[in-house]
Amino acid sequence: MITSAARAADRHVMIVGAGFSGTLQAINLLRHEGPHATLIERQPHAGRGIAYSAAHPDHLLNVRAGNMSALPDDPDHFLRWLARHRPELGGFVPRIVYGDYLADLLRAAMERAEGRLTLIRGEAVDAERSGGGYAVTLDDGRRLAADTLVLAPGNLPPHEPPALAGAGLDPDLYAPDPWSGNVADGLAADDRVLIVGTGLTMVDVALLLDARGFRGRIIAMSRRGLLPHAHADQTMGAPLQQRPPLRPSELLRSVRARTGATGWRPAVDALRPFTQDLWLGADAEGRRRFLRHLRPWWDIHRHRLAPRVAERIAAMRADGRLDIVAGKLAGADVRDGQVDISWRPRGADTLRTLRVRRIVNASGPQGDLARTGEPLLRRLLERGLIRPDALHLGIDVNPQSEAIGASGQADSGLLVIGPMTRGTFWEIVAVPDIRVQTWSVARRLSNAHWVEGEGL
Repeated sequence: MITSAARAADRHVMIVGAGFSGTLQAINLLRHEGPHATLIERQPHAGRGIAYSAAHPDHLLNVRAGNMSALPDDPDHFLRWLARHRPELGGFVPRIVYGDYLADLLRAAMERAEGRLTLIRGEAVDAERSGGGYAVTLDDGRRLAADTLVLAPGNLPPHEPPALAGAGLDPDLYAPDPWSGNVADGLAADDRVLIVGTGLTMVDVALLLDARGFRGRIIAMSRRGLLPHAHADQTMGAPLQQRPPLRPSELLRSVRARTGATGWRPAVDALRPFTQDLWLGADAEGRRRFLRHLRPWWDIHRHRLAPRVAERIAAMRADGRLDIVAGKLAGADVRDGQVDISWRPRGADTLRTLRVRRIVNASGPQGDLARTGEPLLRRLLERGLIRPDALHLGIDVNPQSEAIGASGQADSGLLVIGPMTRGTFWEIVAVPDIRVQTWSVARRLSNAHWVEGEGL
């Protein structure tokens, strides 16, 4: 039996995806003096991901800078970085600045641990077990071997709304990816744009259209027409003294009671230390009931807008340039270079028609593996090495972030991090949660006790 730290350092960890989750996983492995790592990214730069590479200067973080340190053991790290590099900023910082922070953090970590991290530009399209580890195939035919494979797919693009399938919408009429960067191209001042979804992604698209000079009308539609609430300048209330109840109905009553005493923001924020444990402790039916009945309201109260962003959205609505409507798409027909949308207002029996110049899909990230077009995830699913979680929110993992395959067994050599593990952890889409997950995975990999010929 080989149990030394040196033995762990002889191993090789391959991380696929260099957005926030994958980049931070690599940084934490270096900080833990763990195994040699390879970080694979298909985009030109590591450490950006969709959230920070496709952002416009008007796109702000939805969390205050004081809670945006990438390092769980150094909560003021981002604030100190801002003080050195962007001292004029504070509060809710532009997302592109946070991308600079991540890139700087990765660069510094690599300089301190020279030669222990390899960056490879390419797209991983397949992976299979090989020699006690994994072999990963890239789109250019290269085949790379690793003892442990870590998947960091980030947020996948939104699903296509069923009403738009088969409508024959060309790219000038329909933007399936809200982050494509060209959603404002070719629009005139009297055009109308339909944004499918009314959440945080819709807000980003509306701000981008406004920043690019679009002065036409924007209609944002979702089933309930709910818009995220704004942060407020207030301190968090007193922490909870005991874990909240598990049952969704009892939890709702508890939050409402606390809201009466402290306001809803402190009441929701007080759940943060318990959210993952509450989700892990809930049974399957309790989770389904939460998703079916409470999720929309949880999302708009939990995932909030920076105050300045909320003010801009409110101004666009007051000017008649942005309408939020509740309804469901029923169909789409192309006529005279525009799209006639059939939709049913919430609570109504009859259809209405709306003509728009462009549709932007901002319905939120997909999680259903059966519908993903990502080559690597599809191949791993076909091989039975991963499987959907029970609620089809992402990839099934155990509490140690180990992938659970078609056999129902967890694989200690195949790990998944980031938002695609929300089925297990639920609260795993924001920096404060992902930094803890990647730290924990890095610590286990770096302090691993290995048995010759076996895995962890």
